[in-house]
Amino acid sequence: MERAVSHSPGVTHPAAALSGVKLSARERLARKAQAAHALKTRGLKQLIMSVVFIAVLAAGWVFPLLGYFIPVCMLLGIGIAAFRGRSWCNWLCPRGSFEDSLLRRLSRQRPIPAVFRGTPLRLAVMGVLMTVLTVMIIRLWPDPVAIGGFFVLMLTITTAVAIVLGIIYQQRVWCYLCPIGTMSSWVGKNRQPLALARDRCVDCGLCAKHCPMQLAPVSMKAAADMAHKGDCLKCSLCVHHCPTAALQWQDLEAKEAA
Repeated sequence: MERAVSHSPGVTHPAAALSGVKLSARERLARKAQAAHALKTRGLKQLIMSVVFIAVLAAGWVFPLLGYFIPVCMLLGIGIAAFRGRSWCNWLCPRGSFEDSLLRRLSRQRPIPAVFRGTPLRLAVMGVLMTVLTVMIIRLWPDPVAIGGFFVLMLTITTAVAIVLGIIYQQRVWCYLCPIGTMSSWVGKNRQPLALARDRCVDCGLCAKHCPMQLAPVSMKAAADMAHKGDCLKCSLCVHHCPTAALQWQDLEAKEAA
């Protein structure tokens, strides 16, 4: 099989590997079934994590030590990002799952404003939250219960903000402002990138429609990179819903082309 052609440093284009291949009716039906199964499986995982999130948040007000699951999530999210990009935020993140599974039902599903995606606001939110967190830990040290209680308070406040923004705009708005998500997007920006076979893309827009972060993989038809690619959750919804199999994870494509 022909190797993919490189259009820019670190970016591989898989068109050569997929060029000229058309899907049969049977293959299209199989892809639809695969997409439905993937959506159902992801939804079930997110529902379970949503229940866990609500239970931990509620119980945290009675048992403050449960608040320490926040720094654990921070370490896991950033650690996984170093190998698999921002995949933690897909369904492993309890709050992210809550947003997709439950908050989405209340959301107006409006476009996420550019200001929430921009670096300045994300840095400002991260700076404020990290400063407050550091000051409060120093102030409450060495009382583990008090520190855990503050973690619970912070989680409650940020979740309230996430719910308000999610209802007004789209359920995943907070994921652009979340410090863990921002750091994960930086660390995992070039991990497991998404690739588009331009000659197979029919501009149907289904990839953008099904992206929980409102990213647009179809934009790679005109550019080497997708805007905000570091915020891709690696959920594969765009890959499964692409009717022409034009989208593929670049690492997988490179293995198949070898």
